[in-house]
Amino acid sequence: MTAIAFDLPSDVAAVREAIEVFVRREVLPRAERNAALLEDPRRRYAPDGRYSDEVYALIREVRMASSAAGFFNMCVPESIGGAGMGHLAYFVAWQTVYHTCGRHNLLAPYVVGHWAFAASAVLEHVTAATRERVLPGLLSGEQSMCFGLSEPGAGSDASMIKTRAVADGDGWRISGRKLWTSNSPHAEYCILFAVTDAERAARHQGGISAFLVPTSSPGFKLESVVKLYGHAGGDEGALVLEDLHVTPDQLVGKLHEGFGTALLGVSLGRIYNTARAVGLGRWALELAFAYAQQREAFGHPIADYQGVTFPLAESATELHAAHLMGINAAALLDRGERAVKELSMAKCYAVESGLRAVDRAIQAHGGMGLTNEVGLAEIWQTLRIINIADGTNEILKRTVVQRMLKGDLDL
Repeated sequence: MTAIAFDLPSDVAAVREAIEVFVRREVLPRAERNAALLEDPRRRYAPDGRYSDEVYALIREVRMASSAAGFFNMCVPESIGGAGMGHLAYFVAWQTVYHTCGRHNLLAPYVVGHWAFAASAVLEHVTAATRERVLPGLLSGEQSMCFGLSEPGAGSDASMIKTRAVADGDGWRISGRKLWTSNSPHAEYCILFAVTDAERAARHQGGISAFLVPTSSPGFKLESVVKLYGHAGGDEGALVLEDLHVTPDQLVGKLHEGFGTALLGVSLGRIYNTARAVGLGRWALELAFAYAQQREAFGHPIADYQGVTFPLAESATELHAAHLMGINAAALLDRGERAVKELSMAKCYAVESGLRAVDRAIQAHGGMGLTNEVGLAEIWQTLRIINIADGTNEILKRTVVQRMLKGDLDL
């Protein structure tokens, strides 16, 4: 059965079915075999806060297995070695991955080439030298990258970045700071965004460029791992760039026009997080409905009590709507539409709905919902984070308002 009345394109439907099989064969068994490692913070993280070598070895295994199976690069442009599938396939694949993984989702971000961790459309316009030197490792999953855009004073308004790239002989010298750079504690490469023309940047008319650099470069430093929710470690990094030399072959796209690349990455992130929220929310609701039929109180299954089930029904309704919104926004993008309003709506609504669904699933479980064993509390933390990541809900609502005030009133 399906709750969606129209058929997905045959290639997308085939990917949805095949990637679920892959997750069940390659990802979940790894997560279950290594549960003691992945679920114990003393073993999950190294002393400096990054993932331990054992955990990162599993992450690399998943990336490489997925690359070999054809999923990792399915949405990478054909021009740089991928299968060239579109945004709809990207959304459907990620929704399936997270719905299938549920609580075992630490390895989930590495099943499909994540826009900030691997090859993606963000790298479509790298130089020939970079394609030869860098892309093979990213496409195989052996190596990874990170996305250096956000800064201490430039989060939701990324145009406020202060990192500077100053012309120096045959290249530039980059100095500045980056924050919230996911995967930076382990990445071999980083796409860095820096101001190359301060006057143009101040007028919001370009002036920002993108460079792909090895994280081993002199002047590139991981200052610290950002730890969240009291955890012993994390995957977000604070970076310091001090007189980092880059050359023209490291430029991504055209000089002074890197902000478009940054916005492309953010848009891919919004599709990803919409799918992630729908998938994890669906998993949480299914868990809650199953528990409500098993757990008894006052002589009846708690599924008999509307106080338990009506909130779950509300979340089911919201997630159904979010699922459709995500599919629609992705399909519009594949059609060549900008879909700024629709993608903003989808991401904002989906992450809010997903968070509510997990919170209600916790409530339905009572005290059990708070335990590590069930896994809902950690999923709640994940979804709380993505209510901020890749555009806060407030920024997304502001975008919707701006589009509608300009006459984009179609709903």
